[in-house]
Amino acid sequence: MEKQAAKLDRISNLPWDVLDTILVNLPLREAARTSILSSKWRYKWTGLSQLVFDDKCFSSSLSMEERWGEIMKIIHMVQSYHSGPIEKFKLAAYCSPNFSDLQEWIQYLMDKGIKELILQDFGFVKRFKLPCGIFSCPQLTCLELYGCVFKLPSTFKGFHCLKSLQLTQVSIISDILESLIRNCPILERLTLLNIDHLASVRIHNSSLKYLKIDSEFEDINLENSVNLDSVDIRMIPMYGGIITRNNEQSNSGNFDRVFGCLYDIKRLTLSCHFLQWLAGDQVQERLPIVLNRLLFLDLKEVTLSNFKEVMVSLTIVKSCPNLEELVITVVQSNGSRPAMDCFTGLCLCGFMFHKLKVVRIRGIIGTRTELEFIKVVLTLSPQLESIIIVNYLGDRIPESLLLEVDRASEHVKIISLAL
Repeated sequence: MEKQAAKLDRISNLPWDVLDTILVNLPLREAARTSILSSKWRYKWTGLSQLVFDDKCFSSSLSMEERWGEIMKIIHMVQSYHSGPIEKFKLAAYCSPNFSDLQEWIQYLMDKGIKELILQDFGFVKRFKLPCGIFSCPQLTCLELYGCVFKLPSTFKGFHCLKSLQLTQVSIISDILESLIRNCPILERLTLLNIDHLASVRIHNSSLKYLKIDSEFEDINLENSVNLDSVDIRMIPMYGGIITRNNEQSNSGNFDRVFGCLYDIKRLTLSCHFLQWLAGDQVQERLPIVLNRLLFLDLKEVTLSNFKEVMVSLTIVKSCPNLEELVITVVQSNGSRPAMDCFTGLCLCGFMFHKLKVVRIRGIIGTRTELEFIKVVLTLSPQLESIIIVNYLGDRIPESLLLEVDRASEHVKIISLAL
């Protein structure tokens, strides 16, 4: 009896939902290999509820076209033998798809009740048209699209279950993007990367919590997005420069349209071109609201000799009374008297970084303006625990230059690195 029990195939007799849970946690290539176990297992893998194509599925020696050929073989087997729902499909293999086949497969997934559709990083960028069925897929919770033309049909009534949306190298006009975001009532995460010729970004969605934009655009408005707690914006100037809009072209200043409703913001990352856009014709001394919940601030590619960038950066910093971590990446610049006067003015006005604990400054080369900024941070930060200074181009900044600076914190560690 014991020998007979040992021969029993307990795994094969498990309920399908249990087997599916086991198989979807394997790389698809390994799941497919279970077909050799027995005739009973030959097609089990084709019934998976989640299909993920990534680099683990293919030999690195295969060309992009050969990879797509292998993908299509698997897709044809799934279409032949799959009987249940497909909840997730992810294409993250560096391949060269036939877009007619891809459109047909996406439509098949819609019919299968897809909830997570993720398309990432094709081998070349040729904008393809999405099948209309994708816009009448009410159960979608996650949508990531790459390299497509995005047009909403007149029958579109919204993605009422969508929580995460990412568009990368997608062709979409401003009005359609605005309508799309408005019609995702429970959307929590929005990522826009390298969008084609996006003139204006207008985001009105009170459920949104996370926003990342790294793209060309001319203008942005975040009004009514009151629950955002993480914002990351990198602006790529269109036509080679920042377009400044005057008061007649907008109902309120750039600061108001970006910061006016960010009451819950906890993490904020901004880049230099966006700082310049915020400044417009005139820099405000204070934001329209106090960012009481902001704990982390990351300012990228800041030119410390650029008066407007420095002024905008200080305007933001002065509106964050509970800031705990500050990261600044600077680009090479010469000394600037106006910028240094800004730092001196910060000391004279009685401002303090009352809660600041960690500061990381990257890209330092040792100019007077950079050293003046470091001294200001040390002087105004009574709770500071560490300041890390990184030089990317040469020798590290000698810590002896900073030892004689009055430091508000007795326990601060000054760490100077060269990479």
